[in-house]
Amino acid sequence: MRTRIIFSLKNRGAYVPFHHQYLLAQVIKGLLIFGPEKGFLDFNQYNFSGLKGQTKVSRKGLHYFSAKVTLVFACPDKAFMDYFLARLFEQKEVIVGNMHLVPEAIEEEEPVTISDESRFLCISPIVVIPAAFNDESGKKFVSPESDEFSDLLYECTLSRMEALGKFTPEQLASFYKFQIVPDHDYIQRLQASHKKFARIYPLYDNDVKFEVRGYTFPFTLYAAREVQQFIYENGLGYFTHKGFGMLDVANNDSIHRAPQHDVTYA
Repeated sequence: MRTRIIFSLKNRGAYVPFHHQYLLAQVIKGLLIFGPEKGFLDFNQYNFSGLKGQTKVSRKGLHYFSAKVTLVFACPDKAFMDYFLARLFEQKEVIVGNMHLVPEAIEEEEPVTISDESRFLCISPIVVIPAAFNDESGKKFVSPESDEFSDLLYECTLSRMEALGKFTPEQLASFYKFQIVPDHDYIQRLQASHKKFARIYPLYDNDVKFEVRGYTFPFTLYAAREVQQFIYENGLGYFTHKGFGMLDVANNDSIHRAPQHDVTYA
């Protein structure tokens, strides 16, 4: 289940860092910590994008000048989704960086039909190596065109699918096909213009700051349909509950929406 959350921006021109996933993660965690349902405190089967709107770049980061700002939030658990949305819409405003956002509306995205060959776009960076305390390995660069890149994400994906508990050992064993093929021309164009598709990003866990390398580029994934669907709904790679690894299907009609989501929680 993927939902588009629409906010009104009270102070146009306000800004956040270029990568502000950790700020959004802190807001989400705060809603859960100070909410009444303590059973969701350690829940992490969700994924979200960065804030979308009309922006201008400065040394401070991204300045938002649109009246509306949107956030894509995904979760396979309807009970958690309903609870989170209810908690969010209890807030008169949400502060992210120095942006003052007012929750206004929710639009549930229609399901997307995915085959065993899908072209994806990165809405947020993909992390292929997890961060560890006092360890720099999470910042290691792995070429997206290497088998190692696909292998690392395959291992992570199958581990997450197993932890979800919705797939049998026989099903998991059948999901052996998994290959990521980056858009070579896109990567070449970025490199030719001295731009980056892989950067170091901050994230926080238990008040400890970590740094990880994240990758952002279009790619084609060859994998079983069930694996493709899981990735689309749950994100790809590590730290998806910290706002990493959210994908969209290339050429997907992002305007067409299902009826508004019910945010009532009892």
